[in-house]
Amino acid sequence: MKAKVWILAIVAIALIATFMLIDAGGNWDYVLPRRFKKILAIVLTGGIIAFSTMVFQTITNNRILTPSIIGLDSLYLFIQTFVVYLFGSTHMTLMNKNVNFLLSAALMVLFAGLLYKWLFKREGQNIYFLLLVGIIFGTLFNSLSTFMQVLIDPNEFQVVQDKMFASFNNVNTDLLVISVVLVLGVAAYFWKYIKYLDVLSLGRDQAINLGIPYDFVVKRFLIVIAILVSIATALVGPITFLGLLVANLAHQVMKTYQHKYLITGSVLISIISLVGGVLIVERVFTFSTTLSVIVNFIGGVYFIYLLLKENKSW
Repeated sequence: MKAKVWILAIVAIALIATFMLIDAGGNWDYVLPRRFKKILAIVLTGGIIAFSTMVFQTITNNRILTPSIIGLDSLYLFIQTFVVYLFGSTHMTLMNKNVNFLLSAALMVLFAGLLYKWLFKREGQNIYFLLLVGIIFGTLFNSLSTFMQVLIDPNEFQVVQDKMFASFNNVNTDLLVISVVLVLGVAAYFWKYIKYLDVLSLGRDQAINLGIPYDFVVKRFLIVIAILVSIATALVGPITFLGLLVANLAHQVMKTYQHKYLITGSVLISIISLVGGVLIVERVFTFSTTLSVIVNFIGGVYFIYLLLKENKSW
């Protein structure tokens, strides 16, 4: 198992080194700082999405679900569209990336917190009820966003369109610093609960019988997931199928129940996918397409494969 982790780590480091050094032309002072910011954004986003999806699939006991199903991605697009609809594309909230980032992340975390508090307030509510309500809110946010996009000026609609697709080319350095600090804080908080993941993967009833405070732990996990997804979405935009792709690949590659290996493997596979994808976009397609298009295409095909595979097993 450790050998697989080391192989994935070596491949990830090799791709990162290739990205940093290829075609530098001796202009190290100009090239390295700019490529370092971009690679840091890629590694941070890939790690966040892989980690949050792996934990989400464990607590839901479902390997075709991702955190976006609870409507956070849709809420992000709704916030961006609402600000443009209400104030215009030149408003300070959109012009200032720091304000936009903090506002979007704060509103998404607040939404998730209210959703969990409301749904878990009564006894007997389970996580599947939460997912159902999340789908309803996600559909509502998408409908409201579409309604406002039809009414706004075509030039401002282009601004909204740019926000709807993930981009690793326009990451602000200040956003990276804030994101790193938030992720480190979340990781420190999450560390004491990570020991419960292996038992939670057995299911709710088995976890309770083994003495796990199920509702208490799952609530903390969901809040951590909401914060991480909010950071990733506000940092580069929504990437729908990346988490689904890397989490299932990690299960197939690692072939274990131990989450210390599954999470490490999924994070490394996510980094390999994103860095490799950026190299392909830049060196093979010469920016004629975007990384999000490639990831969503491959992830969508893999999602269909998983559905057909599960259908045959029935």
